[in-house]
Amino acid sequence: MPKITKRQRQAKWLRIFRKVHRATGAALFIFFFFISITGLLLGWKKHSGGVILSKTYKGTSTDLKDWLPVDSLHSIANTYILEHVSPELSTKIDRIDIRKEKGIVKFVYEDHYWGLQLDGATGTVLHTERRYSDIIEHIHDGSILDDYLGTSDNQIKVFYTTVMGLALLLFTITGFWLWYGPKRMRKNNAST
Repeated sequence: MPKITKRQRQAKWLRIFRKVHRATGAALFIFFFFISITGLLLGWKKHSGGVILSKTYKGTSTDLKDWLPVDSLHSIANTYILEHVSPELSTKIDRIDIRKEKGIVKFVYEDHYWGLQLDGATGTVLHTERRYSDIIEHIHDGSILDDYLGTSDNQIKVFYTTVMGLALLLFTITGFWLWYGPKRMRKNNAST
């Protein structure tokens, strides 16, 4: 049985890495496409001129003493969303974002992508928004499938991010070897 040379071993590993790199890329192409596009959009959301992420409006007072109680602001937001957007929307809150320095309160809803900005002192609705940045983020991390299928604990998101994270790690390792391996082989050839 002929002895396998160092160069043949390196060439064999290079072929294996090339196959793994190509197969992983082909199998996960569509997912990498969505991650790259949504990642770009999320990176640019604050610089989209209000298309992806609405600007934060300003209220009349930044002094919390002048503000209405949060439960009153919550009631105003829920009434507004049901009367002016759709009476079928859920009023279940995902988060309430208090921006004291701007004098506003943002209400973000859990079961749909609508949000409101209210003046903290007067309760005036300053802005109604479709939260496109949240939609894009949910596509980016796969949680939109959890929302759509009604999974209980973001199992799809966890599986998706695990697979894509491991795939990116695998791409990094195999990609580096596809770049470095031939250089190493040429260097070894030159020294022999």
